[in-house]
Parts: sequence; C-alpha cells; structure tokens
Amino acid sequence: MAEFLIKIADERGNVLEQTENGFSEQEVRDRYAQQGYLVYSVKSRNGLFSGNLLGGKKRIKTDTFIIFNQQLYTLIKAGLPMLMVLELLARRQRDPYFKSLLENVRERVKSGQLLSEAFEAQLVVPKIYTTSVLAGERSGSLEEVLNRYISYQRITSTFRKKLVSSLWYPALLFTALTVMLSFLFTYVVPKFADLYAQFGSKLPYITQVMLAIGKTVQGYFYIVFPVIIGSVLAAVAWTRSEKGGDALDRVRFKVPVFGEIWMKYQVALFSRTLATLLAGGLPLVPSLETARNAIGSRKISHLVENAGQRVREGRSLSSSLEETGFFPDMAVEMIEVGESTGALHSMLNSVAEFYEEDVQNAMTAAMQLIEPIILIFMAIVVAFVLVALYLPIFSLGAQVQQ
Repeated sequence: MAEFLIKIADERGNVLEQTENGFSEQEVRDRYAQQGYLVYSVKSRNGLFSGNLLGGKKRIKTDTFIIFNQQLYTLIKAGLPMLMVLELLARRQRDPYFKSLLENVRERVKSGQLLSEAFEAQLVVPKIYTTSVLAGERSGSLEEVLNRYISYQRITSTFRKKLVSSLWYPALLFTALTVMLSFLFTYVVPKFADLYAQFGSKLPYITQVMLAIGKTVQGYFYIVFPVIIGSVLAAVAWTRSEKGGDALDRVRFKVPVFGEIWMKYQVALFSRTLATLLAGGLPLVPSLETARNAIGSRKISHLVENAGQRVREGRSLSSSLEETGFFPDMAVEMIEVGESTGALHSMLNSVAEFYEEDVQNAMTAAMQLIEPIILIFMAIVVAFVLVALYLPIFSLGAQVQQ
C-alpha cells in the first residue's frame, strides 16, 4: 500500500488534511466519497525523498509518542470517551505529521474500527504497540497495557540514548580528523607544491607522493565530493534492501568487540519486548511473532521465528532458543528457570536488565580504548604530513649552508 495526503470536508463543513494508506489515489478518493466526505484532493506522498531519506516512511518521534501515550492513559483513566480523547489529543498535538495520523486514527475509530486497528493502518506505529493495545482491548485492561507500554518505552529509550551518547565523542574526533585532512590536502599541500615548483630541485619521494595526492584532491574535488556523497546514498539504499540488509547484518556480528555488543543488545531488546507482551496477557506464540519484529538484526529475527515454530509444536521456549545455537547460555538458563517457576515475563525482564548493563559496560570500555587510538592516529597523520612537507625545506637549508 502507498501513502497519500488527502484533503476532505465532513458534513459540517470542517476541512481536514490527513495521511491515508491505499492502493491508488482513485481508491482512496472513492473510499472517502462513499463515507459521505467531500474530497478536495488526494496526493501521493511516496517519492524518492518523501518521508525520510531515500523514500523510507517518516517515523514518529519516540519522545512524542511516549508523551502521547502518557496523555492517552491519563484521559482514559479519567473516564473520558475514546473519541473525545483522540479529538482532544489531536487538536493539541504540535507535530504536524503526528497530528495528521491522530486525525486519521480518530476518523477510523469513529467509523467503527478498534483503536489497535486504526493505529495499525498508519503503517508507521510499532507492531508491539498495536499488538499490546489489541490485547488490552480484548481483555478489558487497556489502561494497564498502556501504562506498561509507557514504562517499556521509557526504559528502552533511555538505554538507547545512553548508547548513542557514548558514541558522540569518537564521532566528533573522526569528524575533526576528516575536516583536518580535507583542509591539508585541498589547501595546504597545493600551496607547498607551488612553492617547491619555483626551486626546481628534486624532492624526496615521500614529498612527491604527498604533493601528488594534494594536487589530485584539489583538481578533482568537485568530482570526488559528489561521487562520495552519491556512493554513501547508494550504500544506504543498498543496506535497506533485503540482500544488503542481510549482508550488513552478517558483517556486524563479525566485527571484533562490537559484534558481541551488538548481539547482546539485540538479546536485551528481544527479552524486554517479549516480557512486556507476556505481561500484557498475550500468549507466547503471538508474543514471539511480535517480538521478533522489534529486533534490529535480521539473523536473530529469523532465528526467533524458527524458535516460534518449535514452540508452536509444543517445545519449551528455552530449548527452542538453545537449538538456534546463537542465544547466550546465561539467557537460555534464566529463561528455563522462568518457565519452570511460572514467572517467565519477570525472568525475561531480568535477562534484559543483565544484558543492558553488560552492553553499557562493554561500550564504555570500548570507547575508552577507541578514543586514544583515534587521537594517536590523528597525531601520526599530522606528523607524516608535516615531515613530508618540511623535509625539502630542511634539505634546501643544508644545501645553502654548504
């Protein structure tokens, strides 16, 4: 299905502009016309650079979604009808994109759809959210489910932000190194090349190599820069394809140190998601199917899918995960204890907490090692460039003294 921006008016004359999913512009137009709306326009939002980079769907900001659910939980708990709640939250929403989604959700609920179905139709809402809300609607415990989902989102969001913040300083150092090298090779080195050309003397080999690189970079900068940008965009597009995503996933697990960190992070995410779904009253097999969609690794997602098939056949979760040969022994043993004691969701939370702490400690240790390595590499590069550029000056000075 494609995404369309539709402008309509209801029977009261209220003009609405919202996002709608459909198979074609005509199909969306006919659907709303049959519901009694006056359709002004239907425009496709799917394009090369629509939504986010390279045509991907625009995502809802995590903080915005958490705040919305906190408000939704509070208003439902206060006893307000669902339509009134959605109308109030949509009217007070400042994010234009999310506001259009909420208006679409309200119209769908007004037409008879469940809240979970209305959110699922937006195609950008996490699967764990729609599944949890559906379980809450069926069990009559929507408030409890929303409260549990808010806690889940806060924990995972905080954990993710800590990981990202630990990468800022190395990223800043790498950026500084890139800017410094670009300045040296596009401005400083060509200046020295012009200076040495006036002397006409033979230059050391290392200096000749440095000057050749500088002239090449300066002469073809307007070609090289767009090529680099195009290559990066092409690489991003390739990694989002199925084949490219599988290849990138395999590479991630083979990277020294960080491969193990990535694996533990995915295990923690899977355990936290599965625990939240089970605590909401969802059966194990549907919970596994939803939890695997929250995993960022295609390999682990496929292994969880295979484990889910074995669980459906009557096997225990711990033995099914153990047969994948990928999940850590500690996680499997803790899950086995949870199954035998009837407290699986509590034990899964313990697994998530254990590996989240392990990942944070490993990331801190890795960053403490990487930061001095980057600084040493920067120093070596600068020293190499300075020696290559100033070596002929020293040689010429020695010749003058003779």
